[in-house]
Amino acid sequence: MKKIEIVQGLLAANNATASGNRALLDRHGCLAVNIMSAPGAGKTSVVLRTIAGLGATVRTGVIEGDVASTVDAEKVQDAARAVVQINTKGMPESCALVADMVDAALRRMPLDRLDIVLIENVGNLICPSEFDLGEHVKVVIASTPEGDDKPLKYPLIFADADAVIINKLDLLPYVDFDMDRFTHAVRDLNARAPFFPLSCKTGEGVAEWVAWLRDRIHKA
Repeated sequence: MKKIEIVQGLLAANNATASGNRALLDRHGCLAVNIMSAPGAGKTSVVLRTIAGLGATVRTGVIEGDVASTVDAEKVQDAARAVVQINTKGMPESCALVADMVDAALRRMPLDRLDIVLIENVGNLICPSEFDLGEHVKVVIASTPEGDDKPLKYPLIFADADAVIINKLDLLPYVDFDMDRFTHAVRDLNARAPFFPLSCKTGEGVAEWVAWLRDRIHKA
């Protein structure tokens, strides 16, 4: 019982910090998007395509979460208005970002000069779904080379998603990915999240995703 109390305490503390993060973002009229996926699904490519699609009229900041290195932050630093890197190596929650980390990052960003913050979470389909960061929108990216069984293996992250991106659509003819099977599996878990099949390489489908996100920014 004592162990269960400790776990509940940790989650309660995280949720309290997440609420504070959301309040801070709301005060600045800034939408936060938590982008989650397995490693290699194309989170950074989606971030770059999203920034380009939103254009200069939408002021975009990026929080890059990774176990180590600044590789992804370096890729987006010229595209975004502000970039903060979070490295989780050596931290107990190294498999995902938590609200305290995002709190520290947000306080280093010029939120009064941003419209949206894209949070690229650590590549993982289990841990990120457990921690509220204070985001307004949760997005899960699946890529066609991963196969269509990810919603069956990792149901929680898909059940909680506000949108699902199917990336690397250009590889669909060459990999074993059944789009109908994938969408039906997600729909069994989540009836509300829209799907956005797209290719960061060709740009196919990006406009639809960006239009949906832009609408969320306007409502923030």
